[in-house]
Amino acid sequence: MTVKTPTPDGREIRALTIPLELRAAGEGDGGRTATGYAAVYGARTDVCGCWTEEFLPGVFASSLQQRDVLAVHSHDTGRVVGRLKAGTLSLREDEKGLWFENLLPDTTDGRDLTVQIGRGDIAGMSFAFRSRKEEWDETVSPPHRTVIEAELYEITYTAMPQYQDTEVGLRSLEHARNEKRQHNIDGAMTRIATRRMRQNHAERGI
Repeated sequence: MTVKTPTPDGREIRALTIPLELRAAGEGDGGRTATGYAAVYGARTDVCGCWTEEFLPGVFASSLQQRDVLAVHSHDTGRVVGRLKAGTLSLREDEKGLWFENLLPDTTDGRDLTVQIGRGDIAGMSFAFRSRKEEWDETVSPPHRTVIEAELYEITYTAMPQYQDTEVGLRSLEHARNEKRQHNIDGAMTRIATRRMRQNHAERGI
C-alpha cells in the first residue's frame, strides 16, 4: 500500500444513486427543500473498471471548514441552486456520509428540480472533489483507492449519474506506482551500499 498526497490539479467527479427527498421549506421561505446524501463513506465503488474506490469518514472535514461549496444542476456552475456561505445549502458529515439540505430557489431550475425530484426523474447526486491524501492498494485487482482527505467543490443534481475525469485518478495511480518503484530502487541502493561497506571493513580487518 502507498500513502501519498496527489500532485495533479484536476478535479474528479463521482456519482451516487441514493433517492432524494423533498419537504416543505420553513415558514416564509417558500419553495421546497431537497435533502439526501451527496456521498457515502466506506462503500467500495467500481470506477470504470480501472480501480475500486471508497471515501473514509471525515474526508471532507477540513474542506467544509475552509471552502465555500455550491449546489448546482448538471455540474453547470452557471446554474446555482444553493450555496454554503449563503445559507441556502447545509452540509454535514455523519457515519453514513455527506448529508445535505438545499433550499431550492424560486427559479426555473429550482422549480424544475422540485418536479423532477418528486417524479424520480433525477436519479441521484454527484460531487466534484480534489483528493489531497489517499492510499492505493495494488495487492488486489483492480487496485483499490481509499480517499482519506479531499477538497469538496460542488454537489450536483444529475439525471445521468456517471464517472467523469478518471484520467486524474489514473495519473494519481501512476504517481503512486512511480513512488513505489523509486522507494524500491532507493532501498536496493541502500542495501548495496551497506554490503559494500561491510565488505570493505572485512577486507581491512575492521
